[in-house]
Amino acid sequence: MITKMFLHNFKSWAKTGDFRLAPLTGLFGTNSSGKTSILQLLLMLKQTAESSDRTQVLNLGDNRSLVQLGTFKDILYNHTSESFFKFGFEWGLKKRLQIMDPEQKGKVLFEDDKMEFQSDIGENGSGRLSINKLIYAFASHSFIMKRKSKNEYTLSTDTIAEQARFKLKRYQGRVWNLPAPIKCYGFPDQVKAYYQNAGFLADFQLAFEDLFSNTFYLGPLREYPKRQYTWAGAQPADMGLRGEKVIDAILSSRERKEKLSRGKGKKRFTLEEYVAYWLNELNLIHSFKVEPITKESNLYSVKVKRTSQSAEVLITDVGFGVSQILPVLTICYYVPEGSTIILEQPEIHLHPAVQAGLADVFIDAIKNRNVQIILESHSEHLLRRLQRRIAEQAISNKDTALYFCEMRNGSSRLKHLSLDLFGHIKNWPQGFFGDELGEIAAMQKAILERKKNPSK
Repeated sequence: MITKMFLHNFKSWAKTGDFRLAPLTGLFGTNSSGKTSILQLLLMLKQTAESSDRTQVLNLGDNRSLVQLGTFKDILYNHTSESFFKFGFEWGLKKRLQIMDPEQKGKVLFEDDKMEFQSDIGENGSGRLSINKLIYAFASHSFIMKRKSKNEYTLSTDTIAEQARFKLKRYQGRVWNLPAPIKCYGFPDQVKAYYQNAGFLADFQLAFEDLFSNTFYLGPLREYPKRQYTWAGAQPADMGLRGEKVIDAILSSRERKEKLSRGKGKKRFTLEEYVAYWLNELNLIHSFKVEPITKESNLYSVKVKRTSQSAEVLITDVGFGVSQILPVLTICYYVPEGSTIILEQPEIHLHPAVQAGLADVFIDAIKNRNVQIILESHSEHLLRRLQRRIAEQAISNKDTALYFCEMRNGSSRLKHLSLDLFGHIKNWPQGFFGDELGEIAAMQKAILERKKNPSK
């Protein structure tokens, strides 16, 4: 789980400063206020980690990518030339990492269950992206690669615990500088050849890649429902950008006979049962099932009943909201436990009551599946339900991090929404969800004017 993050000189963000991320992190605010840019950084890092090109510092994307960001100049704040941007984050490891001493068998050099990463990226003078500096921080130690010249780098360490200082040891012979890092986060292979005791740095790179291989994304524009779906046994990693793989996911989970925990003392559900449960709880439909059109067929239909007395119909024959929320529900219970899920406008095309109910879905998912959900939303109803659940102690302030993004003087600003134990927002931004009181006052004024002058 990502627990802390910062951006500097990235898109509309001049500087965010460090901000906390929680199991449930919500970004709210007006259009073009910078909310999406925060998510885009994470998606850019995911597609960079998954790229097969080890020399590509950043994968800025194309029309088949999670995110398409254009050129390096396009992602810089104010699109300045000959500049740089920095970012960093802290995350919790799935299990505690131990670094063993290569010189003393059985001795642990250092260990921790969290890690930090920072990178400073610019251009090398030839129009190509280049790492100015990258830093991994682990167990009070920092491991720093810094550019010395156009294509040469140095490696150093630092520590806040002087008595436990770790020193890199070079093999004897000529002192060579290191080549450029791998992508934006990896130490070059020569590190192991130049240093006697630096082989463990590969573990940091693996931890970075593991974080982003377990980060999943669902976009705001989702597929229309179909009258039939083809499944040839695929086991998708996620729902697809538009939720187009949702039926594949449900069927592959069924094929594997997976059962999901719903909490202590509760009956375990299949993925299909969990989705059906929430569709019913949110009062969208009464029943939901995926079945083959004919025996031994690879064609499937999704059948639903609006109420217990209703006739069973195809998903195409009920309200559009069902097909729009289906990938949102499914991804929460399909991805591996401990994953990070990034959602853009999960409430789109949903009735206000269902938007509020999404908060309960997310709370259930982070509690029972230990997933992290980072969402961007415009929904007042979702936020209000979160406030209520905090007051009811269904979720704590510790497990939520809510932010308001706004544009001020040409730069995005991030404001942490401070909630008390009763769910009240103590620093509610002006015009957060429009001027409700102003609209009521203007309406009352219009009513009085019309009563005074009924002929008008």
